[in-house]
This record gives sequence, C-alpha cells and structure tokens, in this order.
Amino acid sequence: MSTLQIPYSSIPLSVELPSLNSISDADFVEFCLANQHLRIERTADGEIIIMPPAFSDTGNRNFNLAVALGVWAEKDGKGIGFDSSAGCTVPNGAKRSPDAAWILLDRWNALTSEQQASFAPVCPDFVVELRSASDTLKNLQDKLKEYIENGARLGLLIDRKGRTVYRYRPGQTVEVLENPATVACDPELAGFVLNMAKIW
Repeated sequence: MSTLQIPYSSIPLSVELPSLNSISDADFVEFCLANQHLRIERTADGEIIIMPPAFSDTGNRNFNLAVALGVWAEKDGKGIGFDSSAGCTVPNGAKRSPDAAWILLDRWNALTSEQQASFAPVCPDFVVELRSASDTLKNLQDKLKEYIENGARLGLLIDRKGRTVYRYRPGQTVEVLENPATVACDPELAGFVLNMAKIW
C-alpha cells in the first residue's frame, strides 16, 4: 500500500487524485478505514476532502454540542443522535460528517444493519455545523444548503467567530440570529433548546 504524507495544516485538504475520484463506494469505505485517524468527506462530484483535527477549544464545543443533543434525544426517544465522527451518504451521493446530527427512529430503523454499519444512505433530519478556524463561512453555508436540499428538516450553522447562528429550513429564508443566548429547534426537535453559553 502506498502512503501519501501531507504536512499538518489547519485548512481542509482537497485530494484530487484521478484514481480516488473514480473509486467505488466500497473502495471509499476501505480508504476511510485505512485512514481512521482522519475525518474524510466526499462531495457529490467525487472530490475527497480531508479535514484537519479540530483544535482543543473547538473539540470542547463540539463535545458540549453533542452532549446537549444526546441528553435531549434520550429524553425525547423519537430519534438517535450522532457526533462528528459519523458519516452518512445523502441522496445526491455526497458523503458528509456533520458536527452533530439526529435522525428519526423510523427512518434509521428502515435501513439494513449493513447500511447502518457504513456511511448510512440517509440524510439526517437535523444537522449542526460548528465553524472552526479552518472553515470558511461560504463552504459551511454551501454544506447546510446541501443538507436541506437532500432532506434535512432543520440545520444550524454556528459561527463562533461572528457569534452568529444561521438556522436553515426547507422552503424558508435562512434565519440569522445575532449573538443568541439560546437557539430553539422547535417544532422539528420538540423541546430542544441549545444553550449557547457552552458553545461560544
């Protein structure tokens, strides 16, 4: 097996190797399994994006976000949550790993165990992307738009640097919340209110 060594960078790396751009889903899974220390996404066009590790402060905020969603999901019982290490395949073929996600149980249970054990072919009902130092706002806005176009019912883009939350819903104008103390996720996630104090 050949190894591609790349100096550490805080900027996502786009890999444009012809042999990787045309690989099958099974080959992509094998590529990811061989590089489990990396967070890897694949666009609908086949471009492979290798994300750098999160810095400690962003990792802490991601953890707080996942905990808040997990506590709510456990009480609500209608769906299951996922952290940033989980990948899914949305209907346009892109393989994405949102920072946090939630899927209704009936949609998750409709998948086979083999599908659940891979990049599950399902777009989450709810996604969150937390902007890190390596993310551009435009790229994350494009990702949120992609999630909504592929079936997500609610999406949050949290820009810590600008202390702004962008709330996405199908068929609606994006809501821009400036420095909110909390962000409500009703009615899609009934009763889930994200306290921003531990996210900023």
